Amino acid sequence: MYKSVETLLVEIPTIRPHKMAVATMQTQTLVLVKVTSNDGLVGWGEATTIGGLGYGEESPESVKTNIATYFEPLLKSLSGLNFAQTMQQIKKQINGNRFAKCAIQTALLDIQAQRLGLPLSELLGGRLRDSIPVLWVLASGNTEKDIAEAQKMIELKRHNIFKLKIGSRPVEQDVEHVLAIKKALGSDISIRVDVNRAWSERQAVQGIQLLQEGGVDLIEQPCAIDNIDAMQRLTERFDIAIMADESLMGPNSAYQLARRNAASVFAVKVAQSGGLVEACEVGKIANLAGIDLYGGTMLEGPVGTMASAHVCTTFENLAYGTELFGPLLLTEEILKTPLQYQQFELVVPTTPGLGIELDLDKIDNLRRK
Repeated sequence: MYKSVETLLVEIPTIRPHKMAVATMQTQTLVLVKVTSNDGLVGWGEATTIGGLGYGEESPESVKTNIATYFEPLLKSLSGLNFAQTMQQIKKQINGNRFAKCAIQTALLDIQAQRLGLPLSELLGGRLRDSIPVLWVLASGNTEKDIAEAQKMIELKRHNIFKLKIGSRPVEQDVEHVLAIKKALGSDISIRVDVNRAWSERQAVQGIQLLQEGGVDLIEQPCAIDNIDAMQRLTERFDIAIMADESLMGPNSAYQLARRNAASVFAVKVAQSGGLVEACEVGKIANLAGIDLYGGTMLEGPVGTMASAHVCTTFENLAYGTELFGPLLLTEEILKTPLQYQQFELVVPTTPGLGIELDLDKIDNLRRK
């Protein structure tokens, strides 16, 4: 059924340093997966992560090795199975590897949607919108630079919601930085913060209280991944939205977080969830539990971004929008027609599959040899 599976590591510098609690990025390594079916259709997926092994359990190198060693032989050995049966065999025979599984699943869905002549979103239950709101992350670490960057984005009508990466400095310094930006941009502009699990519960209480008083709208992953008790106490203590990100690793963890009331918002990331289908399941759990949704990113390029966008179009409740700005952070374009960002939103194509066409020559020039 599948003739070949190829993994490409594509190195692209970012437009500026992107400073997070876990790493400072100046180059992003896109992990692109190309699957070719026996009938000649080509599907693309992406398994991009952040900061090597500084962020999670998979790295570009591990994804490439594991796909070549385990996923490709398995896919080539399967015949006569539909998409669901194929994914069932992958889950049965390969443990973990959520990012790699997501990339493979995206490519297989891309092929299937092309075969049926449908946008990929229609294989996930059907879209409810043709564009989705996209915020911009301010992550230079410099207050004046971040203010100027935000004002430029508002003027261009590209973004009017902003998230700040904090957690690498003392709490008081981070709060001062955030509130200065909030004051400069005004009450009409939504400001959120991402702590990237850097605070202890005591620091979180101190920081969240001050940020809530200063008009910040949302706190993302303030505490360690496994500290669900702290997440529950913070969610119940504060009026400000507390969002689970790194703690959310697919439907099972979504259920546990919802059951414990350990978040008021879920950051749905297709790679963290282990696939597009699983990301939709996370959305269903959130909907049943009365938890708001937000479309998260691993700072993927256009392939992973568009896969995420197709998922987000199916969510009835997308109360906090998305952060699918990853391609805009890169200095090089790898699509023949760039993604369309306009009026503070990302347009999701209605053409078959992912709806994008990659520039193979450009990718070949940028790939890690």
